[in-house]
Amino acid sequence: MDANASGPTPCGNISDSAARAARELHVLFGRLRRRIRQVARDEDLTPSQVSALTLVGKHGAATAGALASAEGVRPQSMAATLVALGRRGLIRRSPDPGDGRRRLVTLTEAGRARIEGDRQVRQEWLARALQDRCTDKERDTVLEALALLDRLTGPDTGDSPTL
Repeated sequence: MDANASGPTPCGNISDSAARAARELHVLFGRLRRRIRQVARDEDLTPSQVSALTLVGKHGAATAGALASAEGVRPQSMAATLVALGRRGLIRRSPDPGDGRRRLVTLTEAGRARIEGDRQVRQEWLARALQDRCTDKERDTVLEALALLDRLTGPDTGDSPTL
């Protein structure tokens, strides 16, 4: 690929290889995420509902405002998402012991079971795909690449909201 075909870099001090890797990772992770979602039983939940449910499962009790902030959505949008999850019996809201005006969102047993079941199905699909489509050496290469990518998620990024 020639330099013109790689597209402009977002900042003059970013190398062409870093910009290209970022673009290709973004596209690949998007495709992988969509494929993994297809194998789980998410068809009855919207992507926003799945994301919110997973977030509560991962971080525990949180306010609707904290969830909205973590997801980068308006509080009204998160409220609608939580209503839908509550109607399905996947979450519950209870008074915040530290501030009775606020309500904390937690998973119900059905919500926990849903997340765990989906997680297991997704992990099994990915493990089977790696087993069937990659050699041992290729899987070792994937593990090495993951170790490098893990650096991108380190604490120095500082841009992900906390719950």
